[in-house]
Amino acid sequence: MPPIYLDHNATTPLDRQVAEAMRACDVEGYLNPASQHQFGQRARRRLELARESIARLLGARTDSHRADQVLFTSGGTEANNLALLGLAGNPPGHVIVTAIEHPSVLGAAEHLERRGFAVDRLPVDEAGVARVADLPGLIRSDTRVVSLMLVNNETGVLQPVREAAMCCQAARVPFHTDAVQGVGKLPVNFAELGATALTATAHKLGGPRGVGVLVLAHGAPLQAIHFGGFQQAGLRPGTESVTLAVGMQTALENVIAQPEVPARLELLRDRFEQALLSQLPDVIVNGGGAARAPHTSNLSFLGVDRQMLVVALDLAGVACSTGSACASGSSDPSHVLAAMGASDPVLRSALRFSFGVSTSVPEVDEACERIVKSINDLRSRKSS
Repeated sequence: MPPIYLDHNATTPLDRQVAEAMRACDVEGYLNPASQHQFGQRARRRLELARESIARLLGARTDSHRADQVLFTSGGTEANNLALLGLAGNPPGHVIVTAIEHPSVLGAAEHLERRGFAVDRLPVDEAGVARVADLPGLIRSDTRVVSLMLVNNETGVLQPVREAAMCCQAARVPFHTDAVQGVGKLPVNFAELGATALTATAHKLGGPRGVGVLVLAHGAPLQAIHFGGFQQAGLRPGTESVTLAVGMQTALENVIAQPEVPARLELLRDRFEQALLSQLPDVIVNGGGAARAPHTSNLSFLGVDRQMLVVALDLAGVACSTGSACASGSSDPSHVLAAMGASDPVLRSALRFSFGVSTSVPEVDEACERIVKSINDLRSRKSS
């Protein structure tokens, strides 16, 4: 049976146009953009063209007077670490994150806690939406940064980022949003969101692995966390890859040029969920009571062990996950679902399915058939 890939939240296949643009870049032979000679100047011009294009596509301000910054990183994890650690600065101080953030945000917050920062975790409701109404009561005079993701990577639940940003603006506190799972699936405009910093990465939208960006508002009080170079104003030193920057630029251009994609992904997700709900008993759509991004479906199949089901589906040719790819080696239940107050049976039977531009209706229908068969097989073995 041909394999069916339903794990686009982990990473997306490299788009052919992106690969061609990167190959053309390599053929051009761009060298070190930090070099002063003509070879370096040529590389620098191409790099800055990609940087300016990415800034514009993400809704950052590009006018010379108060331009926002785009810092290239190795991906979303590094960008999130740079945002949290760089905006927090030196202890003592106070940081606020939500209980459902990506491990790269929660891990950075835990690191700050070990360094002497106080950390508050904003709770979420049972649908997985952050309780932003509680945010003003948590902000203190020494709060250095607040972080709230745009789209939850496990449930696809949309978060009230604009409301949180406005609250932080009123308190004059820097606000960061991890928009990794939103860019390419929803319209994302940095200026309109009102954030101080925004994270995006290329490999979630048909781009290459190994490159992401941290978008910074003009005047953001970011401190460097890496040292030993002057690149990118010293805020993220190290030689930038022109090829990877062009790959991310091309991937962004491609997804933004296809405004019909979100609606198509939503149709696929709804078709997928309706088919499974109609054929299987005891299926729960986690986050189904909230507004969700169109590409993610988190389902609990009560009475079925999630780890056993992932293996069974892999053998059946359906790729999915138990949660974030960055935590896939852990056997612990989802911290996101736990924060939502999910019961133990829901936690232990939850899987994430995620769709991309390459996913087709026949693939969704075939995946549903394989999932139903695999679950019925597991349930029959358990009862026998």
